[in-house]
Amino acid sequence: MNFPDLIQTILIYGLPVIFAITLHEAAHGYVAHRFGDNTAWMMGRVTLNPVPHIDPMGTLLMPIVLFLATGGHFLFGYARPVPVNFSRLNHPKRDMIWVALAGPAANFVQAFLWAFVMYGLIAAGVQERFFIEVCKAGVKVNAVMFAFNLFPLPPLDGGRILVGLLPWKQAVWLSRIEPYGFYIVMALIVLKVVDTLWMAPIMTLTFELLSLMLSPFEFLLKP
Repeated sequence: MNFPDLIQTILIYGLPVIFAITLHEAAHGYVAHRFGDNTAWMMGRVTLNPVPHIDPMGTLLMPIVLFLATGGHFLFGYARPVPVNFSRLNHPKRDMIWVALAGPAANFVQAFLWAFVMYGLIAAGVQERFFIEVCKAGVKVNAVMFAFNLFPLPPLDGGRILVGLLPWKQAVWLSRIEPYGFYIVMALIVLKVVDTLWMAPIMTLTFELLSLMLSPFEFLLKP
């Protein structure tokens, strides 16, 4: 990838990525606040300001290095996790499910909204390709975050949802994996297990669901 293409890609994906990360983390904190834990709220993490959610290594350095090293073929990063004290939730085991689900749900809603905006731009006859590409990037980024974060292994959101759903004995066993979960997920990514057995089918289902939800607005695409 040459330098002009790199700059263009950064400009196209920059805004969708910032929104995707910021709203994902803020959603966790907001739902935790609603269910009794004010930790993130008191620390100022329930905010649409992206700065408190940025992790210098995971949000900036790692994605840039991976993007340059792989020519744009592989990209991975993470934000500063919103602090949640699950013991402070009104019903910790049950409410954990909703707190964890809030982040991926925020990404799914954003994917739908970016697609809807794209439909609106096309209907309005907007010819500037840049805006259409930004909307497409918004759909893709949020769909990827939605699917990946639902992977059922702590500390990912899907793992915490599963902990909340399992009986106590199995939930305790799974929760003990959390300190090592990130490294396990990274290994599974390298081995392409996550991509083939999880991301591919979940992404397909995600796009099919988005397409179904957008079907009432397809008239906007007709000349």
